[in-house]
Amino acid sequence: MSTRKPLLPDVARRTAAWCGVLLLVAGVAAVAVWLCVALKTAVTPVLLALLSTALLGPVHRWLTAHKVNRSVAAGLTCAALVAVVGGAGYIVVTVMVDTGGQIVKSLKEAAQWVIDHFDIAGVADVDDLADNAKTLFEKFGASAAGGLLSGISLVGSLVATAVLALLLTFFFLRDSDRAAHLAHAVAPRGTGALVEAMGRRAFEAVEGFMRGTTFIALIDAFCITVGLLILGVPGAVGLGALVFVGAYIPYLGAFISGAVAVLVALADQGLVIALWALGVVLAVQVLEGHVLQPVIQSRTVQMHPAMVMIALTAGASVAGLLGMLLAVPLCAAGFGVIGELRREADGPGEAVPEGP
Repeated sequence: MSTRKPLLPDVARRTAAWCGVLLLVAGVAAVAVWLCVALKTAVTPVLLALLSTALLGPVHRWLTAHKVNRSVAAGLTCAALVAVVGGAGYIVVTVMVDTGGQIVKSLKEAAQWVIDHFDIAGVADVDDLADNAKTLFEKFGASAAGGLLSGISLVGSLVATAVLALLLTFFFLRDSDRAAHLAHAVAPRGTGALVEAMGRRAFEAVEGFMRGTTFIALIDAFCITVGLLILGVPGAVGLGALVFVGAYIPYLGAFISGAVAVLVALADQGLVIALWALGVVLAVQVLEGHVLQPVIQSRTVQMHPAMVMIALTAGASVAGLLGMLLAVPLCAAGFGVIGELRREADGPGEAVPEGP
C-alpha cells in the first residue's frame, strides 16, 4: 500500500507549527495585557504589594526564624516599611522643596549658557523652553496617573492604592508559606510541581532585582551626593535624592538624574566644576556597571540593556510612569519562568528546591 506524500515539505510544516505557537503566545499575552489595563484599579496594588513582598521577604523570614508569630512578623515588617518609606519620603520632599527652586534656576541658567555659547538658532528665550517643558510634563503626568482610579482625585487614588498595597503586602507576607499549596491546588493535574517551581523562580528574580536595585541606588545616591558636596554644587542632597529615585528606572533614570546634576554644576560653578561633576557621575556609573551589578545581582536574572529599554518603552506606552517602574521587574519574573521551563525541558523530573 502506497504512502500518501505530504502536501507541504517538512520545513514548511515545522515553520507553520512554530508560527501557530507564536501567534497563540502573542494572543494570550495581548489578552493578559488588556485585562491588566482594564482592571488596573485592582492590578496596580497587587503588583506594588508583590514588589514590596519581594523586598521585605528576607526581613519577615528572619523574624519567623527567631520564633516570632507569622502575623506579628508581617505586622512589624509592614510597620517598618511605613516608617522607612514615610521617613524617606519626608526627607526627599523637604529637601526638594528647600532646594527645588535653586535647582530649577540653575537648570535655566545652564540651558541659557548652552544656547549662548553654541549659538543655537531659532531659540528665543530659555523661559519659553521651560514653560513648554513644564506643559509637556504636566500632560505626561496627567496621562500617566489619570487612569489609576477614574473619577477620583490623584491624591485620593494614590492614598487608596498605597493603603490597599500595604494591606496586601501584610497578607502576602503572612501567608507566603501557603503559596506552594495554592500552586498545586490551581494547577492542572500533574503540573503542580512545575507551576510551583516557576512561581519560585519568578519570585526569586523579582526579589533579587528589588533588593539589588535598592542597595545599588543607596550607594549611587551616597557617592554622587558626597561628590557634589565636595564640589560645592547647590542642592547636592536633593540631586542625590533624585539619583536614588531614578535608579528604579534602569539606564534612563540614571542618565536623567546625572544630566541634571551636571547642568546644575555648570550653571552655578562653571565649566570646570561641571566637568568634575560629570567625572563623578561617570565614575559612579562605571562602579555600578563593573562592580556593583555583577556582585550584588549576580544571582538574579540578567537582561541585556536593549531588552531593558524595550521593556521600559512598552511599560510607558501601557501605563505611563507606573509602567516604567513595573516593566523591568515583571520582565525579570518572565525570564525566571522561561529559565525554569528550559531547565525542566533539559532535565525533567528534577526535584523542586525547598524554600520558605
